[in-house]
Amino acid sequence: MANIHTFSSCLALADLHGDGEYKLVVGDLGPREQQPRLKVLKGPMVLTESPLPALPAAAVTFLMGQHEPRTPALALASGPCVYVYKNLRPYFKFSLPPLPANPLEQDLWNQSKEDRIDPPTLKEMLEGIREKAEVPLSVQSLRFLQLEPSEMEAFVSQHKSKVIKRQTVITTMATLKKNLADEGAVSCLVLGTESKEILVLDPEAFTVLTKMNLPSIPAFLDITGQFDVEFLLAAACRDGNIYVLSKDSKRPKYCIELSAQPVGLVRVHKILVVGSTQDSLHGFTHKGKKLWTVPMPAAILTMNLLEQRSRGLQAVMVGLSNGEVRVYRDKALLNIIRAPDAVTSLCFGRYGREDNTLVMTTKGGGLLIKILKRTAVFVEAGGDAGPPPAQSLKLSVPRKTRLYVDQTLRERESATAMHRTFQTDLYLLRLRTARAYVQALESSLSPVSATAREPLKLHAVVQGLGPTFKLTLHLQNTSAARPIVGLLVCFVYSEALYALPRAFFKLPLLVPGLLYPVETLVEGLSDKGVSDIIKVLVLREGQGAPLLSAHINMPVSEGLAST
Repeated sequence: MANIHTFSSCLALADLHGDGEYKLVVGDLGPREQQPRLKVLKGPMVLTESPLPALPAAAVTFLMGQHEPRTPALALASGPCVYVYKNLRPYFKFSLPPLPANPLEQDLWNQSKEDRIDPPTLKEMLEGIREKAEVPLSVQSLRFLQLEPSEMEAFVSQHKSKVIKRQTVITTMATLKKNLADEGAVSCLVLGTESKEILVLDPEAFTVLTKMNLPSIPAFLDITGQFDVEFLLAAACRDGNIYVLSKDSKRPKYCIELSAQPVGLVRVHKILVVGSTQDSLHGFTHKGKKLWTVPMPAAILTMNLLEQRSRGLQAVMVGLSNGEVRVYRDKALLNIIRAPDAVTSLCFGRYGREDNTLVMTTKGGGLLIKILKRTAVFVEAGGDAGPPPAQSLKLSVPRKTRLYVDQTLRERESATAMHRTFQTDLYLLRLRTARAYVQALESSLSPVSATAREPLKLHAVVQGLGPTFKLTLHLQNTSAARPIVGLLVCFVYSEALYALPRAFFKLPLLVPGLLYPVETLVEGLSDKGVSDIIKVLVLREGQGAPLLSAHINMPVSEGLAST
C-alpha cells in the first residue's frame, strides 16, 4: 500500500542520476483533497517527493542534448506549465503562450473599473457572453460567475484593475526524437492543449518549433519518426475521433471515426490499438482502415505498451475494471495477470537493474511490481486468432490432366495477346455503355432526371393478367430540401390496343424524399394476343421537352404480370 493515485500517462521509468539504477517517477494526483505531489521511487520505497501547484497531466523523461553526463531530464505537465527537472532539481519552467481575450469581456471589466456598471449587471452581461460568444471567458470571469451576490463587490474591487488573461492548459504530453531514431537520441516535447493545438518544443531552448491545429481537444498522443526527417502523429480526441498528422500538415491528414469515446491509444509496430468505452479493443492502420476488434470482459481503465527488446516483442497491456491485466499481440491473447484491485496505471520497462519490469498501481492506492522471467516466452492463449485447425488438413486435389497442362502452356505463351484482347473488349464495352447512356439522356429515355434543377426518379409497375391491367407510377423528389410543383404526366400509347381513363393529368406538390404512387387502369382492346409499349412522360408546364420518361412493356392479356 503505497498510497499512489495516478494514471499511466503520469508514470515514467528513467535513470535520473546516470548510475544505471532506473527509478520510477510518479505524478501523484493526491487522494481525498490532498495536494498533488511528484514522487520518485526506488523499488517499493519513496526516495523523494515534492508538492505540485496543480494536478499533473503527464510525465515523460527525455534527453535534452549531447552534453556529458548524458542523464535524462524529467518533464511534468501540470496546468498551463511544463516543469523540467534535472537530477531531480528544478531546471526550467515552460508556460503556454496566453490566448487572446474576448474583447467584449475586456470592455465589460474596463467599464467596471470606471464604476459605470455594478456587479449584478456585470454578472448578467458576462453570462450572456458565455452563452453566445465563440471565444471562451477567462478564469477571472468564470470565478466571478460562481460567487454569491454578497461576495461579488469585494471580488470586483480586487480584480477590476487586472489585465484579462485567457490561459489554456495541457491535456497530454509525449516525446518525439529530434533527428536520430536511437534510444539515446535527443527528443522534443510534444504538448496537446485544451485550445485544440499540438505544440512541438525545442529540447534545449524550449521554443515552439511547430504548431498544429486539431478539430477537437486531444486526450492521448502517439508519435513515431523524427522531427527533422519525417514523423506521424496520432491524436485521440474528446469528440470520439483519432486524427493523424504528418510533418508538413498543419491540419489532420486522416480521420478515424470511433463509435465510442477512446480510453487509450497505443502503437504496436504499424497498428494503432485503441481502447473504447464500449469495452472493446480495435486495431487500425494509420489511414483509418479497421483491421480487427476484440471484445473485453469488463470496462477498460488503462492501456500501455509492453516492449521486450531482447525478443523483438511488442504487445499492448490492457487494465480492466475486474482486476485483470490482459496482454495482446494484435488480437491474440498472450497472458492474463490478476490483481487484487482494479489497475489504474501500467508501465513496462527497466526498473532498478531489471530490464523487463511491470509496474502497476491500483484504484485503492496499491503498488504492484512484477519482473518478467528471462526465460519467459509468450504463447498465444487461444481464441479466434490465427488460422483454423481445418486449414492444416490436406485437400484431395485431382491430378493435372493433359488438357490442363496444354491450356497452362498456351496461357503462358500467349499472355500478352490475351491481355490485349481483353483490354480491347473492355474498352469497347465502356464505349458502348457511354454511348447508350448519352442516347438515353438526349432522348429522355431514362427513369432518372439528368438535370440538377429537377432531381426526379420514376419507377413503373404493371399488375394484372388482363384484359384490364393496373399501372402504378412511383415518383420521388431526390433533392435535399426543395419541393417541386407544376409537373404533368402524359401517357403515349396505341389507341387501337389500349384505352386509359385519363392520358394526361397534373401531379401534386412533391416533397423531398417521399415516394408518391400514381395509379391508373389500362384496358387491353386486342383479342389477338398483341402487346405494345406505353411511354410515360413527365413534363413541366410550359415546356415541350420531357424531364424524364420510361418505356413500359405491357404483358399479353391473360399472361403473367411483368415489371
